[in-house]
Amino acid sequence: MDIAPVRDSALFVVPEMADFVKAGGLGDVAAALPRALRRRYDVRVLIPGYRDVLARAGAIEHVGRIPAQAGLPSCDIGRVEQADGLPVYVLLSPALFEREGTPYVDADGVEWPDNALRFATLSHAAAEIAAGRAGLDWRPQLLHLNDWPSALAAAYVRWRGGNTPCLLTIHNLAYQGLFPSALAAQLGVPDEHVGELDFHGQLSFLRGGIVNARQVNTVSQSYASQIIAPNDGCGLDQLLAQRAQRGALSGIVNGIDASWDPRTDAHLPARFSITQWQGRAENAAHVRRAFGLPDSNGPLFAVVSRLVHQKGLDLTCEVAPQIVAAGGQIVVIGGGEPQIEQQVAALARRYPGHVGAHIGFEEGLARAMFAGADFLLMPSRFEPCGLSQMYAQRFGCLPIAHATGGLIDTVDDGVTGFLFHGASADALRRCLQRAFRTFRLPSLLAAMRRAAMLRPSGWEAAGNEYLALYKRTAVELT
Repeated sequence: MDIAPVRDSALFVVPEMADFVKAGGLGDVAAALPRALRRRYDVRVLIPGYRDVLARAGAIEHVGRIPAQAGLPSCDIGRVEQADGLPVYVLLSPALFEREGTPYVDADGVEWPDNALRFATLSHAAAEIAAGRAGLDWRPQLLHLNDWPSALAAAYVRWRGGNTPCLLTIHNLAYQGLFPSALAAQLGVPDEHVGELDFHGQLSFLRGGIVNARQVNTVSQSYASQIIAPNDGCGLDQLLAQRAQRGALSGIVNGIDASWDPRTDAHLPARFSITQWQGRAENAAHVRRAFGLPDSNGPLFAVVSRLVHQKGLDLTCEVAPQIVAAGGQIVVIGGGEPQIEQQVAALARRYPGHVGAHIGFEEGLARAMFAGADFLLMPSRFEPCGLSQMYAQRFGCLPIAHATGGLIDTVDDGVTGFLFHGASADALRRCLQRAFRTFRLPSLLAAMRRAAMLRPSGWEAAGNEYLALYKRTAVELT
């Protein structure tokens, strides 16, 4: 079926979406950004048909089919419409996607051994939809790809002679989708194009996307400038620098959705506003009870994070004795690498009554932590954008963050939070001293909280920047 492209239309291709399944911040972005763009674009989402997606989608209308290609299986395409009218296409392949676990790993945290096939199939499906070969009565003007699981769509478009513009957003360059080069034929990679994916003898899905996408974007301006240098370029810095020199690399800070409003958030034990603060104390009391901590007149520090090396949890554990000695308390929620989970749990055992830890995640408790804690600890070694610092600011909790990536772009040092330079315990300790001094000055603390809560962080500004980037991507770069 040869369908003419619809003007101002885009297919947003993602491996996760908070409406159905969420493994990280990309899920939140996938739920919010397409909705922010709908006033100007006919944006539709494509997501794999995981078990959680099928369970939450309700009735799915079968509307198309993706033909097999090389070793990639044929798949059906289903369509659901969200309550607000957002159309979502679901890629239906029980053998590939209907499993227990997250989109990327099994219940034991081990990556699915066929992830190359699974996400190449998603990428191929996006390219076929763009080419009008999926049997749909709709064809996008632009493909918006997100991270390595969908990056290869840009390559499939070009390899099969298509001209649909592709925008690739990199949410975290550290995850590249690396697989054995022996899979090239099964994935339908033409022999003459294998070099486009080569990364030290492996196939890099992300590299294939960077090479073939018309425009590459990442999730903050500072991160876009950092990844063209070796320290943060993850081995792709030279390629990204070339794209930047051509004007094909940009950065747009993510937003957060309107549910993050302390006046209306139903998750909170007590609501509050910029003029009525009492609810913050009630939320703090709730958090202390939840973590088994006693009441305290000292500051409450929160960590809401994936427990992985990138997030600098080892630095938090190293400075915890100083926080406790100065009268502070620490509460941690999150899950991730077993070694870091064990380190956090050991810290809580070492300082009962001063440090509390919840290994796992509960949305309501996390929101109460943002709404009750005085400070958010975010010593990330690198942070493409970060959302937690913006959630915290919206709720009057001041971030203490390493000056990197999106944290530079969203935390105004000494105004809406605190920044420290160099991912070291000593630098973090010096920053903590500033935070403790601020805590002892109620008028300054209140002024910083108000500034943080008033900081624009919704999707409207980011949406406008993406609309301009869509328009730019649709024009061939020279």
